[in-house]
Amino acid sequence: MDARKVGRRIAYWRERRRITQVDFAALMGKTRRWVQQLESGERQADPRLSVLESAARVLGIDLADLLADRPTVECVDAAELEQIRAALQRHDVITGTADADGAEPLDVETLRRRVAYGWTSFQSSAFASLGRLVPELLTEANRAAARHTGEDQLAAYRALSMALQLTEAAAIKFGSGDLAHIAGHRAVLAAERSGDPVIMASAARHLADAMTNHGQPHAAADFATAAADRLGPDLIRSGASGLSTLGMLYLKAAMAKATAADRDDARAAQAARAVPELLDQADEHAEELGDDGDGNALWTAFGRTNVALYRVAAHVQLAEGAEAVAVALRIPEPARAELPRERRAHHLADLARAYTQAGKREEAVGVLLDAEREAEEEVHCRPRTRQLVDDLRLLGTGNAEGRLRALAARCGLPG
Repeated sequence: MDARKVGRRIAYWRERRRITQVDFAALMGKTRRWVQQLESGERQADPRLSVLESAARVLGIDLADLLADRPTVECVDAAELEQIRAALQRHDVITGTADADGAEPLDVETLRRRVAYGWTSFQSSAFASLGRLVPELLTEANRAAARHTGEDQLAAYRALSMALQLTEAAAIKFGSGDLAHIAGHRAVLAAERSGDPVIMASAARHLADAMTNHGQPHAAADFATAAADRLGPDLIRSGASGLSTLGMLYLKAAMAKATAADRDDARAAQAARAVPELLDQADEHAEELGDDGDGNALWTAFGRTNVALYRVAAHVQLAEGAEAVAVALRIPEPARAELPRERRAHHLADLARAYTQAGKREEAVGVLLDAEREAEEEVHCRPRTRQLVDDLRLLGTGNAEGRLRALAARCGLPG
């Protein structure tokens, strides 16, 4: 065991948990000097296992995270998801009232920049920063909405809705459907109070996504299309941001229908037939938008290329792997490269699943490795992608077995 490496990992997790050396020392029953020596690797050549077990308990991580001799890929972990949940459960955040903190609310421009930073981090696949950013952002945005007045209050509600939408997106990414559902509902309410149709549409598309992942795909599709019908005229008049959010409503409705088609109920066949129609509707708005470069308005990444990526995802959801691969191969690489990093990696994970469905498991491993190069977090952290890696180990991948074993190890999957 390398004491210096272990010490660096303890320091990393302590700082990530926002625990000072003084507080960590108190929780460990030690002095600050003892913590400094532990983190520098100077205390002892081989730290006692009991010490490391106590440190892991205080830091809320597995002991393996301190002992594993591998690079740390930063994921939002269970402890950080609980911190986000705790922020959503605060009385002031639930009721939309001012908290007891006497601090002045952030000015709306600073708040807007912080929300933009969070969304930029998400689209860059810098997910771990969200675990630390989101709880504070939710509190600050709620305080601003409660205390500002007039136009500033409306701007604060826009920021609050986008912060809640960011919470929903992160929760979906890391497999917490119930947390996404809560955040999605709150985002819609804040958007309605802002009076901004673009923010309303953006919140509606995120809630539809949350509803789908929460086992309510029929309701999700109905909600998304109802929002499109209600807000469509205003969105069309709102330029790129309006067309982008309108198009995303149809994309989320299409994915909801594709998910509903996989259910064993009387409406499954009808849902499957609706998927291409909804995708075509989104494509029409992408054509109106024109250049894909305009399509990241409000962090939607919407445009003709993203619609094509959703066609791939819809085919995968419908278990049509060969059709998904065929669509993916027609997407121009330069156009795909223009999309945000998270979206590119997400697509490659979908494509790997498509190859798996088509029985081309060696190709699936190659695409997963491409996704890892694009964004390690998408493969190492996202539960759905990790499950695909595990599934491929059980299915067998021929000449790709060695590469798959190495990928599984990097994902932290048990051997």
